[in-house]
Amino acid sequence: MSLDSLYQQLILEHAKARHGAGLEGEPGSHEGQSHQLNPVCGDEVTVRVEVSDGVVRAIRWEGQGCSISMASASVLHDEAEGLTVEEFGTLVGAFREMLRSRGTVAADPEVLGDASAFEGVSRYAARVKCAMISWVAAEDAARQAQA
Repeated sequence: MSLDSLYQQLILEHAKARHGAGLEGEPGSHEGQSHQLNPVCGDEVTVRVEVSDGVVRAIRWEGQGCSISMASASVLHDEAEGLTVEEFGTLVGAFREMLRSRGTVAADPEVLGDASAFEGVSRYAARVKCAMISWVAAEDAARQAQA
């Protein structure tokens, strides 16, 4: 099985399993929440991030959209929870750089973990926003949580 096939399988599994999915109630103290919509394709996600003592304690989300957007939110949950705010910023920055590179920046599994599976998405400009939408929402929610 090729690496691309493994990555495709990982994306499909996360699109179905949706780790971290489900929001209840309103954001509490130390939590921020951001809703993002891609009007071009209809992907929509709301991400809630809890930050305390400089650590991303929890990421929860709900959304609807394509397999790429839903899988990306699920992977974000797995990769970002427990990171320091600085590590979280590095993770989001590396993911953004890889996706916006149009295939010229290789994914670094040491930095991105399972988010490396989205490397192939970078070659399809129309799909980049699908993969980024939850990460943009999480970045905004984390900023709110720290305010």
